[in-house]
Amino acid sequence: MTLKPLADRVIIKPSAAEEVTASGIIIPDSAKEKPLRGTVLAVGNGTKDEEMVLKAGDNVLYGKYAGTEIDIDGEKVLVMRQNEVLAVIE
Repeated sequence: MTLKPLADRVIIKPSAAEEVTASGIIIPDSAKEKPLRGTVLAVGNGTKDEEMVLKAGDNVLYGKYAGTEIDIDGEKVLVMRQNEVLAVIE
């Protein structure tokens, strides 16, 4: 299935959560923190008041409770507004 976000929304694939700490301790799934970075998969066309500055392929940081998590073909992605993205990682 292919998704095309509308208006100022973006689709982001979250990065994998860290599974091993620097000291070698393995973190179980229940204790992992929600990742706060990911890769933009698709962007909408923007609105008349807000042009899109993000593009597909950008690595970004977003807020802990940002977006709506959906499952597409067995893969979890986030759909959020562009203004919920905090920064682009260069």
